[in-house]
Amino acid sequence: MSGAGEFPEMPPPEPVDLTNCDREPIHIPGSVQPHGVLLAVRADDDLTVVQVSANIAETLGREAAATIGRPLRELVGDAAAKAVRDVVRTAFDLRGAGPVDLVVGDGHDLRRYDALLHRVGEQVVIELQAARSTRPLSYSGTYARTRQSVLRLSSSSSLTELYDVVVEEVRRLTGFDRVMVYRFDAAWNGEVVAEAKLDRLNSFHGLHYPATDIPAQARALYERSWLRLIPDVDYRPVPLVPAVNIVTGGPLDLSDAWLRSVSPIHIEYLQNMGVTASMSISLLRDGRLWGLIACHHYSGRHEPGYEICAAAEFLGHLFSLRLVSRENEQTLESTLATREALDQILVEAQSGGALLVDVLTSGGPNLADLIDCGGVSVAIDGEYRTFGAVPPREAQRAAFDALGTEGAILACDALPRDAPHMAEHRDVACGILAFRLSGDEGVAWFRPETVRTVDWGGDPRNKELNAREAAGVRLSPRRSFDRWREVVRDRARPWSAHDLAIAAELRQHLLRLVYPGARRGADLARLMQESLLPERLPPIPGFEIEAWYDPAAAGRVGGDWYDAVPMPDGRVALIVGDVAGHGVAAAGTMAQLRNALRAYVVDVDPADPRPARSVLDRLDRLAAALLPEAIATVAVAVTDPVTGLAQIASSGHPPPVLLSAVGEPVVVEVEIAPPVGAAIPGLAATRPPATAGEAVDAPGGWTARVRLAPGDALALFSDGLTERRTEAPDVGIERLRAQADGAAAAHPDLRGLGDSLFRTCRDPDNDDDATLLLLRRRPPHQP
Repeated sequence: MSGAGEFPEMPPPEPVDLTNCDREPIHIPGSVQPHGVLLAVRADDDLTVVQVSANIAETLGREAAATIGRPLRELVGDAAAKAVRDVVRTAFDLRGAGPVDLVVGDGHDLRRYDALLHRVGEQVVIELQAARSTRPLSYSGTYARTRQSVLRLSSSSSLTELYDVVVEEVRRLTGFDRVMVYRFDAAWNGEVVAEAKLDRLNSFHGLHYPATDIPAQARALYERSWLRLIPDVDYRPVPLVPAVNIVTGGPLDLSDAWLRSVSPIHIEYLQNMGVTASMSISLLRDGRLWGLIACHHYSGRHEPGYEICAAAEFLGHLFSLRLVSRENEQTLESTLATREALDQILVEAQSGGALLVDVLTSGGPNLADLIDCGGVSVAIDGEYRTFGAVPPREAQRAAFDALGTEGAILACDALPRDAPHMAEHRDVACGILAFRLSGDEGVAWFRPETVRTVDWGGDPRNKELNAREAAGVRLSPRRSFDRWREVVRDRARPWSAHDLAIAAELRQHLLRLVYPGARRGADLARLMQESLLPERLPPIPGFEIEAWYDPAAAGRVGGDWYDAVPMPDGRVALIVGDVAGHGVAAAGTMAQLRNALRAYVVDVDPADPRPARSVLDRLDRLAAALLPEAIATVAVAVTDPVTGLAQIASSGHPPPVLLSAVGEPVVVEVEIAPPVGAAIPGLAATRPPATAGEAVDAPGGWTARVRLAPGDALALFSDGLTERRTEAPDVGIERLRAQADGAAAAHPDLRGLGDSLFRTCRDPDNDDDATLLLLRRRPPHQP
């Protein structure tokens, strides 16, 4: 191959401006920045080259087209190729194994490079940058650069001090003209909360920036790649050769590439700010993007060496850990104070010396001491009391009717917007946090309007301007970043997660206190069940997960439950169970079985070849010993997010359905052991036919193995979703399988798919509760 023209070309990309930048595929730009060289190779013995950046001749002396199809050793030499091959063969995560110290050339022409490696499917991407200091890099060398910074961060006594220290130390380390901590709010707007800069520069501290400045796909890449360097904003992108990756038949995914080219809209945005070089370090909390350390330079090209960038990234990680620690300490202090007040209120409420509504609203402490507010109202057992400033009771009812649902915690900080009839009460009730106990009874906290000023870096409503280009007009990023002040009205101070948690806990306590006899029993059973169903399912890397639960008719509490339990080795156990019976007894049995199963899942031996079957066997032994009257069906799917392998076992429970992205849905063939609590000693298991699953020998029942490919989904469900009184159980399962075939194509979003299955498969006359748990492996490139 001698010319780039021999390779297939990619179709020209859609021109990007502010009308479509939120959809720009920034992970496949087809080019790299020129401060290094990129090679994509097959993960074979020869590390055969399949794609390179067009500037490879400047580094390795070979024209780009002439390298395609050649073994890596012909480009970098035997020793360097062996060093790369050894890392590829032994490292679990190539990104964590770098940089590889490579010496290229011979004789007097020896050049040293840092080689950064990562995998893209069946390929390995190699990025070469000239080494600038002593190699190989070492932990002690990196720590020596950051020792002072580590000591300062560790001794910081407040969040404000922590912010100030990290920007000062990153600027000292990297030499950028300006370094900022940029914090996101719940709507992804950003605020500069700390800054270190040259004295001659105007300050950005306290300025806010709209969420559109960093669109969703860019935030997703920040969560994935924690450091991003642009040494020269005015660089010319270097295309990849060939443009079409010969392994995938499409563009090369550069999500994890150090050299990945930058969106032209982002480049224009930086140029409009006068920035000539930039770097960003991601700040994460619980795996989610919290903010950025943003570095700007204004006096030409600026490229800190890789060792400096690695040290700055290390500081960013340490700062994230210290940030979480300090926030947790502050939350703990607040929680302890609130807990003390709640305990005092509950002790007095249980003493019976005064009406419950009086205990909650008069004297001290009362409900206003649990959650900061302007006023609180309580309606219980026909009595109504208030404390502080609250709107008329009819207005309260109307607000809850418009916004709330039975059993849910209602939280709103913009009542004039969401319930316009409340606008006249904004002086006392611009925000509401409330819950119903039953009917017209419940508790509500109110907050007044908080008029505040927000300083933006430019007018956020004019975040774009019309730029004339030739005969057309395009939308380009704004050019003015002068401080622009906005007065925000019709908003109350937002309710925190801590506020919502206290309200939910108080509701549980009041339900136990208020209702005697049968009413109390029914509510208690429902409360027990609600408390056992997860408020939210844990995030699973590379997967989507959603759950649906529909209670039994006439308010009866059934025995369904679902769960997703993270395991210490990174796997996740998906669980759907159904205890026989209804009411308090069923809810109590469900609680014991559910909690025991969670413990067994966390305690499972990572080397156990049949973890799903093992935990169900342990649960059955527990039921036989301690719950002899209990009968329950349970399905468990232990899933590895890395490989997509799900190991499935069932004790009396309907088999899961596999929704393949490329074929028809199938019912997973798994031998169903007796229900928990109903095993018959000495009963021999027979091996079932395996179509969708691969059977694994295991005493007391077989385990099916299903590997979820990208786009595949696994559905676990209870019999309340599929069964009808006039049909055999298999008929309902087949109906679910058939409905899933059409629904998967009609509803690409997982929530819509589950809604459709519930709507079409659930018998409206079925008086049992119903559960559906869907897990889907994300298709390629889906954030």
